[in-house]
Amino acid sequence: MRSRRSIAFALTIALLSGPALAASGNAVKMFDTDNDGTLDLAEVKKAASALFAKLDPDHDGTLDARELRGRLSAKELAAADPDHDGTLTLDEYLSVVEQRFNAANPDKDGTLDAKELNARAGRALLRLLR
Repeated sequence: MRSRRSIAFALTIALLSGPALAASGNAVKMFDTDNDGTLDLAEVKKAASALFAKLDPDHDGTLDARELRGRLSAKELAAADPDHDGTLTLDEYLSVVEQRFNAANPDKDGTLDAKELNARAGRALLRLLR
């Protein structure tokens, strides 16, 4: 009986993680400009900069909580906002992106693969890129 339960559990985990792994794999394909199968910090910052521009419809060079559309919690926004004006400049946004990139890169090899992007820290980073 245990072996059947173990198999059923393993299949359940595989089915549940499948879409998440696929999503993280798609992120690699979408942002991997050098086609090496991983994302480095430059590629991630390039994607984040492009998204920043799209999220800034009034072109004032900052993103407020409304423009961020839930990508950061109020607490995260406050922590990322050193001048406490309630908005993030591109540099402030990219600083958060870099912090999340580093958190998602536990092996410190300077690149993220689909497995790392599928981890909690990787998913937090992806929220800033989509």
